[in-house]
Amino acid sequence: MGFACGPAHADRRVALVIGNSAYKSAPKLSNPANDATLVGGMFKKAGFDSVDVRLDLNASEMRRMLREFAGRTRDADMAVIYYAGHGIELDGTNYLIPTDATLETDGDVLDETIPVERALFAVEPAKQLRLIILDACRDNPFAKSMKRTLASRAIGRGLAKVEPTSPNTMIAFAAKAGSTASDGDSRNSPFAAALVEHLPKPGLDLRKAFGFVRDDVLKVTGYKQEPYVYGSLGGDDVPLVAKQVPTGPQANPQEAVRRDYELALQLATRDAWEAFLAAYPDGFYANLAKGQLNKIGAEETRAAAEQKAKTAEQEKARLIAERAQKAEQEKAAAAAKAAEEARIAAEKQKQIEQARAEAAEHQRKLAEAAAAKALAEKQAAEKAKAELAARQAAEKSEQAAKPAPDRQIPEVENKKVAALSAGATATLSATDLSKSVQSELRRVGCLTSAAEGEWTSAAQRSLTLFNKYAGTQFDVKLASIDALDALKAKPGRVCPLVCNFGFKADGDQCVKIACRPGYRVGDDNECEKIQEKKPVATREEPRKRDQDRKEAESAAPKSQASGQMICNQAGCRPVAKGCRLGSVPGPGSGVVKITGEICN
Repeated sequence: MGFACGPAHADRRVALVIGNSAYKSAPKLSNPANDATLVGGMFKKAGFDSVDVRLDLNASEMRRMLREFAGRTRDADMAVIYYAGHGIELDGTNYLIPTDATLETDGDVLDETIPVERALFAVEPAKQLRLIILDACRDNPFAKSMKRTLASRAIGRGLAKVEPTSPNTMIAFAAKAGSTASDGDSRNSPFAAALVEHLPKPGLDLRKAFGFVRDDVLKVTGYKQEPYVYGSLGGDDVPLVAKQVPTGPQANPQEAVRRDYELALQLATRDAWEAFLAAYPDGFYANLAKGQLNKIGAEETRAAAEQKAKTAEQEKARLIAERAQKAEQEKAAAAAKAAEEARIAAEKQKQIEQARAEAAEHQRKLAEAAAAKALAEKQAAEKAKAELAARQAAEKSEQAAKPAPDRQIPEVENKKVAALSAGATATLSATDLSKSVQSELRRVGCLTSAAEGEWTSAAQRSLTLFNKYAGTQFDVKLASIDALDALKAKPGRVCPLVCNFGFKADGDQCVKIACRPGYRVGDDNECEKIQEKKPVATREEPRKRDQDRKEAESAAPKSQASGQMICNQAGCRPVAKGCRLGSVPGPGSGVVKITGEICN
């Protein structure tokens, strides 16, 4: 945390990253888009001033991006272009293939692709370093399906060798000229993974960094793919990221030991740990290294015991196959049993040593984390102390420059208290703290009276309202710094505006309710229509109603048709008015009942 980049900050570095995966006329490549994203992130972490990552560009988009990037390199010290995708070599010239290229004939290469010279032209204005990285040496499907219009025209395998004519210019190929590169079985190609591992190392010369990239790719691909770099640089080291120079507090003196320990931990071999102990024979990390060495020794002992047990089993099988004597078989069986017991003991010892090494490694990480935290807290405290001292000095100067009456205005004092930081708030007096809290309570709409230096009952009630509507639980009996910080964090009104009857809220104030003619303010504080009064009935009307009722009751009922029909031998007819159907005595004795008319 106490380091910063030195001379690298003065240099302007720009990068353009292009990854073409989704080809329309060829099978999709799985890794270029992932590789471009990974390399672009590497440039951003390295502190480049401008990093433009573009994926799956067609021909017009690639030309436009190169043209725009050429404009950014005019005032740059270092310019880098990384391209991942398909490329092709035609008559000794290399071309980058956009995603919309079809390349049905060799003549289409000139119209549908982008020559590498176009990328060289884009980085030409850079002052100190011009770097082009081409991860485009994959097996090209266009070269296999392309029709030849001229038999003598040569289409190479991979890309052709390029010798830059401008000084301080380098072109890095994922594979040597005339050979192809592997797209890789993982998320990223071996070339891209090695670039991200070595290029951003601070102070590492690019020529040496690309040498490490070459070694890694050769090892990963089984010595089938060899990256190659063309061009030359001067005698001075040219790193992609300048070596960091300490500008603040010095780093932990154990930092170099820790880095060497982590490097040995990555190798995890007996030679690495013995070399570490030879350089650092004593100390905390030396004890950790001894534990790791014991772990390796336990593993070697276990492997030797396992091999011995395997040999004993083979000997036992041989004796049985040769029908050896019983004594020899028993001896071989005893040896096999002893070897198995030794293997089991060695396995247990290995587990014990491994557990001890893991516990020691955990303690190391905890100790380093505690040291880093203590250093960060110390630096933060020193910075806060310096800022507070500068702020107090500035405030004293400002107060001395202002007239005395101005400094007594409560509103100005409130603004000054509101502007204090969290560190300075802790130094307020009880009077200033009370006034500041009441000023903030007025701002959020919880206090209507003026801010005072004393913590009154009105201030306590207003803080109670704030607790209710803000969901806090501050002690209302006193003004606290925590309450002041919570009030400052609220951007606007917290307590609702309450108006008297006949008034309504308008923003942060109450205004009188004005109803239109014929309306008035009702019980619900809303405008409602005024109801007209009904006329009072006179004494004559009840008498008239009683007389009409008596006349209706004394009148004879009017006979009405029932709507029923009666049928006999003569036919059917409606039932007469005032009559109804019912059971009547039949002809003769009258014992049998029949349906007939019953009239009044």
